[in-house]
Amino acid sequence: MTGLGNELGIALVTGVLQGSVYALVALGIVLVYRASGVFNFAQAEFGTTGLFAAYAALTMWDWGYPAAIAFGLAVAVAMGLLTERLVVHPLRNASRVTVLVGTAGIALAAIGVQFWQFNETLIMTMPRISEGFFLVPPFGAPVTVQQLITLGVLVVASIGLALFFRSPSGLAIQAAQQEATAAELVGINVRRVSMLIWALAALLGGLAGILSGPNTTFTAGFLSFGAGRALLPGFMAAVLAGMRSMPGAVAGGLTVGVIEQLGTLSALVEVPGARAMLLFLVLLVVLLIKPGGIFVGRAATA
Repeated sequence: MTGLGNELGIALVTGVLQGSVYALVALGIVLVYRASGVFNFAQAEFGTTGLFAAYAALTMWDWGYPAAIAFGLAVAVAMGLLTERLVVHPLRNASRVTVLVGTAGIALAAIGVQFWQFNETLIMTMPRISEGFFLVPPFGAPVTVQQLITLGVLVVASIGLALFFRSPSGLAIQAAQQEATAAELVGINVRRVSMLIWALAALLGGLAGILSGPNTTFTAGFLSFGAGRALLPGFMAAVLAGMRSMPGAVAGGLTVGVIEQLGTLSALVEVPGARAMLLFLVLLVVLLIKPGGIFVGRAATA
């Protein structure tokens, strides 16, 4: 294959792998938005907080890897539930902008706590689940087993959510999302539904943080603004999905990952900010053509 062909192939493979992290974040953003119309700016920090908790359990307390992951996910879910109870529920009658600011405040507070608790170790490295590594033919794209695990978790999570939202509990959630008053009249506890949605969103964020952390060094705000930043790409993926389609969030995350990696091609690499510029340009074109997102109008769980 030609040099450009190899570059395109590597960008495609790497973009899909990186996009799996964006897709996990986007799924959580879409879940919360569908439930309450809230743009959740704390979604990435659910993941970073879970990563820090798993790191502490694994490297400081000498827990086994499964126990450390379970603890990290539990901390992420607890943060999601606290966000719903302490911020979102009290502000349920406030404007969406007010709630948005509230979730951003939660994210900033979480970053502050991370700096406070880990100020002696500002740059950390999470051990990988597996150190396996290979090259994908015919492009020679470097792939780690850790990245494949992340992609596999995305597939399992997507299938699990699709099946869940076809179950009685999932249907109850959809009913509460569409018409809360009518749902309460038929016995659906809307408050519990809201808590479940935020717990699921936080779980997805926790998975994104814990699985992507071992791929690089990390610091406070890892998924929001650090080396693993996935908040903005996750929101872009959710926007491409019309903020309501979960399959669209997955497709959007993978698409954003690929587009971002195309900015690393040799023809563009010398252009300052090529990756971000290309991503914003594609997003702008898509929204000019379909302002509601690529997947607008499709069933959210189809």
